[in-house]
Amino acid sequence: MSRSAGTTAILLSAGSLALVAEAARMARALQPSIVVLEDCDLVAEDRGFGPGSQPLLFELLEAMDGLDADADVAFVLTTNRVESLERALAQRPGRVDLAVEIPQPGQDERRALLDLYAGSLGFSAQALDHAAVETAGTTASFTKELVRRAVLAAALQDRDVADADLEAAVRELMAAESALTRSLLGAGDTDPDGDGDGFRDSGGTSGALAMGSSFGWFPSSGGPAGAPGFTDEEQ
Repeated sequence: MSRSAGTTAILLSAGSLALVAEAARMARALQPSIVVLEDCDLVAEDRGFGPGSQPLLFELLEAMDGLDADADVAFVLTTNRVESLERALAQRPGRVDLAVEIPQPGQDERRALLDLYAGSLGFSAQALDHAAVETAGTTASFTKELVRRAVLAAALQDRDVADADLEAAVRELMAAESALTRSLLGAGDTDPDGDGDGFRDSGGTSGALAMGSSFGWFPSSGGPAGAPGFTDEEQ
């Protein structure tokens, strides 16, 4: 969205997902536009997963099908639970024409995220490199919380943040007893060598981590030329 200058962006998440019909009408009136439904599985869950009808699903399908052929409107749907999506979203030709998987960040991406969230804080390059190595399987949300905890620890002692604070935050969040916190932050397998300590031992390797990956769905109905790009943070 940030790279689509001159385009109206309408973001729906949580409770505002119920306003999909209104958002579609607004998008048509203010085109060129992009309608983003975050965690669309809350609306478009497969009907086999629960009893009764799903009126919001039908409103979504109607909104996507109701665009004129020349409408300059794109829908972007995101989910962490692609397996639970209603198949009607993809089974009709032209309704969804592109699905993109955004996997967990690799080591280089985690290092870039640390740079992003650490900003001008006084962490050394060596400390950031070490943190990137030790946090395999984690997400951008995890990285943000990692830096926040390091800063908070220093603030509570009324001093500047240091490498030791970052290292302590890594050990705290990667420890086995912090598994729930990692899960809430969207982290995947954070015990790459499988020995139960939450760390990868020296010389260990981590495999491909797709758990918790996000998927972006780009319906084709009259959308702007070119799929919207993702920000560096989202990548």
